[in-house]
Amino acid sequence: MYAIYANPEYLHFLISKSPKISEETIASIIANNSESFINDNNMVKGNFKWQQTASAFSVSKSGVDKVCKYIINQPEHHKRTTFQKEYDAFIKHYQTTINISGN
Repeated sequence: MYAIYANPEYLHFLISKSPKISEETIASIIANNSESFINDNNMVKGNFKWQQTASAFSVSKSGVDKVCKYIINQPEHHKRTTFQKEYDAFIKHYQTTINISGN
């Protein structure tokens, strides 16, 4: 794990993973285990559930520092642009989403 940022609308994280493990598998493991943890510990009213899709982007080793700074600086960054506008631009550019199994 290089960096993580979460707020009520979204979660960003940067990890190094084996090429043998798919992005869908990583997202599903994180979503399913964090849902269980949040619900088992009554951290929210009602039942917590992640949305059914996520996006994953590859980063070269030379880009790790820049992406870590981007993730950590989310509160300041989103004073200039909304998450939704930025997300829509990423999806339009990369044109892919992944489904999270188990949800």
